[in-house]
Amino acid sequence: MTDDDSESWYTTEELAEMLKVDASSVRRWRTTKPLQGPPFIPVSARRTLYKASDVKAWLDRRRIDPSAVA
Repeated sequence: MTDDDSESWYTTEELAEMLKVDASSVRRWRTTKPLQGPPFIPVSARRTLYKASDVKAWLDRRRIDPSAVA
């Protein structure tokens, strides 16, 4: 097992709690077209996981620096 294999993963509920949104929002992000949320892995029909580094990269891409916009 490599260091990358031991990385943290989030469930839909954990990701929603971390982002302070409802879990239904996270579910909607992965079912709307085009997809809107971070990359995910559907483990089963009832379980979806999100890799911590994917979530961080997704948030970094969405970051807006007000000084750069002005």
